[in-house]
Amino acid sequence: MAPGGSGAVRVAAVAGIVGPAAFVAAWSIGAAVTAVDYSMIDDPISRLAAVGADTRVLMTGGFVAFGLALPVYAWSLRQLGLGAAWITAAGTGLATLAVAAAPLDHSARVDTLHGVFATIGYVTLAATPVLASRSLRRRGHHALATGGLAAAAVAAVALALTATNLPTGLFQRLGLTVGDLWIAACAAAIATGRIGPRPSGTHDREGPTGAR
Repeated sequence: MAPGGSGAVRVAAVAGIVGPAAFVAAWSIGAAVTAVDYSMIDDPISRLAAVGADTRVLMTGGFVAFGLALPVYAWSLRQLGLGAAWITAAGTGLATLAVAAAPLDHSARVDTLHGVFATIGYVTLAATPVLASRSLRRRGHHALATGGLAAAAVAAVALALTATNLPTGLFQRLGLTVGDLWIAACAAAIATGRIGPRPSGTHDREGPTGAR
């Protein structure tokens, strides 16, 4: 592989910028234009895509854009051997597509499935920078590695707080946005060639390809 990664890897990494941007734009615009009483502090993002919501198409589009983009970005992580992070990145995307397919207010069963898929997405999002940190640090990307661990900690705590009586919307947005910002930062580093393939002759503990 050429220094800085192949052209295909760099292009795939751009999906890690486009997906989060589309997702954040969808919930930001949706909250601003909805005709119903909606609070970004108290109400969850998924409420914008609930059955009967006037912003359902917009927010569902944001979910789908993010869900399709993350597996593409995950491929670039795998090609560069950044540990097992590609698995959780892809998992985040697939879980988000499942969230879109199980909108709130459809039925009690679907609401339960929605919660399960959302939880999987939260966990995998927070895990991605953690799983990439060792490989990044070994290649000299200490700021991105350390920032990833900090982002994961903030995301995990914030998303855990969404299950309490504290403002759900606020902590959900905080946790997801912090995780998305790290993904975008990592994707930008790959797309610009600052993160390249593993140096010849070195091996991360995850295995020769970083996929195990």
